[in-house]
Amino acid sequence: MARVPELVVIAEQLLAPVPGGTGRYTAELLRALAVTAPPGWTVASAVARRADVEPARIPGVRGPRMLPLPPRALVAAWQAGLPLWPGGDAVHAPTPLAPPRPARARWGGQWGRQWGRQWGRHSLAVTVHDTVPWTHPETLTRRGAAWHRAMVTRATRRAGAVVVPTRAVADDLARHAPGPVPVHVIGHGVADLPAPEPPPEPLPDRYVLFVGTLEPRKGVDVLVDAVSRLDGVALVLAGQPGWGGLDPVALAAEHGLADLRVLGGVPDAVLAHVLRGASVLAVPSLAEGFGLPLLEAMACGVPVVHSDAPALVEVAGGAGVVVPRRDPAALAGALRAVLGSPELAGRLVTAGRARAAEFSWRGAAERIWALHQFAGSRPS
Repeated sequence: MARVPELVVIAEQLLAPVPGGTGRYTAELLRALAVTAPPGWTVASAVARRADVEPARIPGVRGPRMLPLPPRALVAAWQAGLPLWPGGDAVHAPTPLAPPRPARARWGGQWGRQWGRQWGRHSLAVTVHDTVPWTHPETLTRRGAAWHRAMVTRATRRAGAVVVPTRAVADDLARHAPGPVPVHVIGHGVADLPAPEPPPEPLPDRYVLFVGTLEPRKGVDVLVDAVSRLDGVALVLAGQPGWGGLDPVALAAEHGLADLRVLGGVPDAVLAHVLRGASVLAVPSLAEGFGLPLLEAMACGVPVVHSDAPALVEVAGGAGVVVPRRDPAALAGALRAVLGSPELAGRLVTAGRARAAEFSWRGAAERIWALHQFAGSRPS
């Protein structure tokens, strides 16, 4: 019986304490890769060894198969260049956590010849979501910024292909981590959210919504300041706390914001309800690689106000209101304009729906399959 070729996706981000946007990307891409698999191919996932891997299970995807090392050891091993292969004929790393691909000059001796032959038969593509470790390192831990710089640089020099979500990231990557590996711009998609379910506590009638991890680069401090300048409008934050010790409640007290709702991480059904009830979505980030909440809000018919971070401007495509970063007065003015003008809000909703329709996870998956099939059809 002929052996069935397999694409293995590193799904470790699905098991992270705060999966964030890259966790959502991993899950949606896995689902789409399984649906769009070329004839004869299967899709599997791989994760580090741990007691519970249920959150990484995706319908239609084999696994997750557990690698022999626990999470921290796996991160350290791959960073050090240890050739722990996750299996399969092709590997896609949806974050920079990827198995090493050694340079040909290092393929010496029996081990080198064996490892070199293995890589000659397999393809590796790595998704790089942003260049924040170079452009805004202060919004990450020092260790996290250094690790990402090292792993991304290795990908641009040794992977078979690098995938980025926007041209803005591709351009930044060429400046900060240039390499011979081809870089492909493949945007995210828009998922079909499930039937809405309300959160345990009722939401206010009018609210500005923020969706994302609560961490410094997301501009939540600027948003709290901006909404405190508006009358009769609440601020709803949907997302898990991240690094940086951001305290929205303390920020609200400091700026005199009377109505703040912090929902934490919410399941997709609750997110659907929260999105559909929002008066406007605010995306005040200092830096982004894509900005998936922006696109999901547009798909749900919610007007969007976003910062002038290049990737957000690119993804919005003119369908949102753009404001300068770190400018609470400008953000407040834009939010006030949208909230006070049904005509402006209506135009943004129409433009946003059209813009969101241009993106799909199926299309993203098909383009990633093409990368692996092309790479696997020729010597590495």
